[in-house]
Amino acid sequence: MSKETTAGITPGDNDTVIKITGLAKSFGTHEVLKDINLELHKEENLVILGKSGTGKSVTIKCIVGLLTQDNGEVKVFDEAVDKLSEDKLKALRIRIGFLFQSGALYDSMTVRENLEFPLRRVLKLSDKKEIDKRVEEILNGVGLPDAIDKMPSELSGGMRKRIGLARTMILKPEIMLYDEPTTGLDPITSKEISELIQSMKQNYHVSSIIITHDIACAKITADRLLVMDAGTIIAEGTFDELEHSKDKLVNSFFK
Repeated sequence: MSKETTAGITPGDNDTVIKITGLAKSFGTHEVLKDINLELHKEENLVILGKSGTGKSVTIKCIVGLLTQDNGEVKVFDEAVDKLSEDKLKALRIRIGFLFQSGALYDSMTVRENLEFPLRRVLKLSDKKEIDKRVEEILNGVGLPDAIDKMPSELSGGMRKRIGLARTMILKPEIMLYDEPTTGLDPITSKEISELIQSMKQNYHVSSIIITHDIACAKITADRLLVMDAGTIIAEGTFDELEHSKDKLVNSFFK
C-alpha cells in the first residue's frame, strides 16, 4: 500500500474511535475484502475512495454489525463489534449514524414526523417541548426550517438527503457513516451536501467515514483519504498527497 505522511493529523491511540485490523469478508467464493486495516480518529473525516464493487460499503456494514467478518477485528470505541451482545450492539448503533444513499425517509410521514420518530422510538422522549426544540435545531442545522410540514414527495433529491442527514444527526451520534452521499445529485447540490458534511463535523464534533467515488466530495470533506481497489486499501494520505501520487491507479481518480 502506498502511504504518504499525513502531517498534522496523526492522533494517538486514545483518539481512535474505530480500529479495523486484518478485516476479510467473502460471499461464497467471492472474496470482497482482503486484509483491510484502518483507523478513524476523533473529529476526523475519513474518505474511502473507490469504484463501485471494491468493498467500500461492505466495510462500513461490518462496522455497525450488519455483516460479520470472516477474519480480522473491528473495534468501535475499543469494543469488538462481533463480540457484543444484542443489547450492547443496539446501544452501540445509537452512537453511530448511518446515512443511506436514498436518505431512507418514511414517505407516509411529514418531515416533522420523520424527525420525531427516532426521538420517540430510540431515545424514548415524550416531552413535546424537548422534541420540538430538537427538531427545530436540527432543521436549522441542515438549512431547511421551512420544510418541517412537507411530505418527502414534495422535496427535491438534495432536500431529501438533508432531511435524511437531519434524522440521523438528531440522535447526536458520535460517529457518522456516509454511503455515497452525493450519488444522483447534480454538481451544485453535491457541493452543498459535501459542505454540509463538513459543517456537521465542525458543529457537532462528529467523527465520520465517507464512502464515495465522487472526487469533488472527497476534496471538500476529507481530512484523510484511503483508496480501495479489489477489496484492499492501496493508498492512504491527504487529498493533495494522493492527487500527486505516482501510482497510476491512484492518480486515475484525480483526472
